Amino acid sequence: MKAVIEELEQRRANARLGGGQKRIDAQHTRGKLTARERIDLLMDEGSFEEYDMYVEHRCVEFGMEKTKISGDGVVTGWGTINGRTVYVFAKDFTVFGGSLSETHAKKITKIQDMALKNRAPIVGLFDAGGARIQEGVDALGGYGEVFQRNVMASGVIPQISVIMGPCAGGDVYSPAMTDFIFMVRSTSYMFVTGPDVVKAVTNETVTAEELGGAKVHTSKSSVADRAYENDVEVLLQIRRLMDFLPSNNKAGVPVLPTRDSADRLDYSLDTLVPDNANTPYDMRELIAKVSDEGDFFEIQDDFAKNIVIGFARMEGHTVGVVANQPMVLAGVLDSDASRKAARFVRFCDCFEIPIVTFVDVPGFLPGTAQEYGGLIKHGAKLLFAFAEATVPKVTVITRKAYGGAYDVMSSKHIRGDVNYAWPSAEIAVMGAKGAVEIIYRSELGDPEKIAERIKEYERRFANPFVAAERGYIDEVILPRNTRTRVCRALNMLRNKTLENPWKKHDNIPL
Repeated sequence: MKAVIEELEQRRANARLGGGQKRIDAQHTRGKLTARERIDLLMDEGSFEEYDMYVEHRCVEFGMEKTKISGDGVVTGWGTINGRTVYVFAKDFTVFGGSLSETHAKKITKIQDMALKNRAPIVGLFDAGGARIQEGVDALGGYGEVFQRNVMASGVIPQISVIMGPCAGGDVYSPAMTDFIFMVRSTSYMFVTGPDVVKAVTNETVTAEELGGAKVHTSKSSVADRAYENDVEVLLQIRRLMDFLPSNNKAGVPVLPTRDSADRLDYSLDTLVPDNANTPYDMRELIAKVSDEGDFFEIQDDFAKNIVIGFARMEGHTVGVVANQPMVLAGVLDSDASRKAARFVRFCDCFEIPIVTFVDVPGFLPGTAQEYGGLIKHGAKLLFAFAEATVPKVTVITRKAYGGAYDVMSSKHIRGDVNYAWPSAEIAVMGAKGAVEIIYRSELGDPEKIAERIKEYERRFANPFVAAERGYIDEVILPRNTRTRVCRALNMLRNKTLENPWKKHDNIPL
């Protein structure tokens, strides 16, 4: 028995070495952790149980039968994050560059199947060079199996991808179908084809960072949701994010203890909105002041900054926050902002996370660039997402709510449950000046008369009371009371039940 135990220990030690100490040192030299070091940081101490440690590839082409390494380039298993079960796989770049083989894929799909059966989140840590070329179609088949499971798990369990090194070819499509993608600055990148192929096919000269680095995907393509400075920071932030997310679509949101009273008043909010309607203010200040302990996990903070999305807590319960940002483009809705918010709203609705919406929107962004870019369809995505959502929806209009954008931003007309407005709210088809220039076009030659017409229009419509008179606004509230009123509304809606008509699935305007 002693000899068998010694052999087991030796096999384990060999497997944990991956591609060997020299390659581990090279990984550290690049400022990156190894797959197992990453898992140790992500999971609660001592909780990780590894599966398929001894699996080896079965390829005999191109001399591959002479090179076999236990684990075959991916570490898989389960553990806990802050006490809750989470499944994980981590690509091991020290073994065949983390490339995917048939057996490598089977290790991942086994964990995906377990996560789905047991209704627990799954986290993928990517650091790989794509398909293992020597395996040809077997590797491509493996990718297909992984992709199919990504789709089946979508909307059932949270799926999170962390790009911690190269991620190319087939490896990028699995993360693209997960709920959130996070990257590491300077050491991670994603692209379908690398710089060399781009050069050969299009004659473009571009670096890996310029083609698919963290800055590109967080600020331009919106493929990634956030980027962090190093492996340690991103893994700690994933642990933080997991505290906001339900384990599955039926588990309900996590509830954390809080000392922040729901009755807390914040008098500084009474002066948050400037007297001048064209002066910006930071909507993040409002979000922080109404959230438990000011804790807000923002998503896609470097993309479409005219809208803010992310997770907060109200009385310990997770909520999704969607808010126009007057600091950027006056908070206007454009194609990027609409897509960004629509996907987030649909995620919240999938996982029964209530949505709190803060509105200060002057309308949709005009111009040929937006129209040619499909603003109508992109704007419709956000409208569709809010209208389709059956979770509790609480809306607070702080200042402008103009035109169709008023309807889109979780208004009463698209099944907003509780709709509040601050006294500073202006709910109208458009701003006073534009409206007067249309209604009183014949008087444009008389500046004094037009100025009087503008004041008249503002007196009538630049307030929340016309909407309140019609029941479109449930109550005009004092800004200082916002946290109290939103918490009370969410409590009242805790047992909300609403079902959409049966359908195989909807046909959102993609």
